[in-house]
Amino acid sequence: MNQALEQVPASERIHIGFFGARNAGKSSLVNALTGQEVSIVSDVAGTTTDAVCKSMELLPLGAVMITDTAGFDDDDAALGALRIEKTKRELYRTDIAVLVADAAKPLSETEQELIALFRQEHTPYILALNKADLLDPLPQAANKNAVYTSAKTGLGIHALKEMLGALAGTAGEERYIIRDLIAPDDLVVLVTPIDESAPKGRLILPQQQTLREVLDAHANALVVQTEQLTGLLRILQTPPRMVVTDSQAFRAVSEIVPESVPLTSFSILMARYKGFLQTAVAGVDALKQLPDGARILIAEGCTHHRQCNDIGTVKLPNAIRKFTGKTFRLEYCSGGTFPADLTGFDLVIHCGGCMRTERELQWRMRTARAQGIPFTNYGVTLAACTGILERTLMQGVLLK
Repeated sequence: MNQALEQVPASERIHIGFFGARNAGKSSLVNALTGQEVSIVSDVAGTTTDAVCKSMELLPLGAVMITDTAGFDDDDAALGALRIEKTKRELYRTDIAVLVADAAKPLSETEQELIALFRQEHTPYILALNKADLLDPLPQAANKNAVYTSAKTGLGIHALKEMLGALAGTAGEERYIIRDLIAPDDLVVLVTPIDESAPKGRLILPQQQTLREVLDAHANALVVQTEQLTGLLRILQTPPRMVVTDSQAFRAVSEIVPESVPLTSFSILMARYKGFLQTAVAGVDALKQLPDGARILIAEGCTHHRQCNDIGTVKLPNAIRKFTGKTFRLEYCSGGTFPADLTGFDLVIHCGGCMRTERELQWRMRTARAQGIPFTNYGVTLAACTGILERTLMQGVLLK
């Protein structure tokens, strides 16, 4: 794999999940597809007890994340239920599912249940009828979504790759972070505060991705810290096309940037990119209406060491308290953890979600909405608390 592909973040890869009952040959098929020993293979049913993930390049798809899941029919009373629940969670971040079934047997109740889940989550899937080398003669595949495969002989592996490539090509209209908002030769100013919570030696992912899209649009980017912004704007002969800032610097930056210059944040652009900005804007309206003591879930898509001025545990709560004049009960989740049952919560505030896939964030949003829980994000919340939400939505442009 070349270095560029190695650097593609997991959230930007095509996630392919292999699902099925125990001993259907999922792990063997994953190894055959990738040409690597990604998963442990054994004749003992239930060898894969937890999801196994592998980042790689898979032609003709490009950068992918392959996930081999535990058997969905695990009959262990306690651990089995946990493994099945974790397998379901893997589905929520899966772009394309591969259901691996024994070609010599009719589809089981477990496999039918998985197909129902794929359809419920609108997840495109392929039915890989494995161990087909044991069939003689080889029958015709029942439908266009099915393919006979053999991890042992390599039968159908090329066809499976081609089918995956075809499904990946129907993902829909491409979304952009900023590229569709600017034109060649435009100037974009990116305000990236470097404080004790900033990662050492690098920019955070939304800043990197935004900068790259500016360059891809053949526009110009100037990257500054908040303290240098006034001096930069003073020496520019013409105003920038737009200014993008870290949300936690909204108050200072909005006072510096003229009203005539569009202003937004990396977090708001990320919510738009991930497809939940409209929900986030609607959700933040609930903040003012919440009573004292209401429960708010603050969800972060990554895990990191908390600093003294951490945005999720310090800056965001302080801004909310000042804006509402109320004290709320704040609870946290991070990384791949997100409660399916949100009973008792009154609001969910999510981070920008740069480390989670669009599909997973959509699931988190739908989970909250289905239970009547307003769902918003850091950037929208901080903009509302600063009193500049409409401005940071660029007077509605970002909601179109």
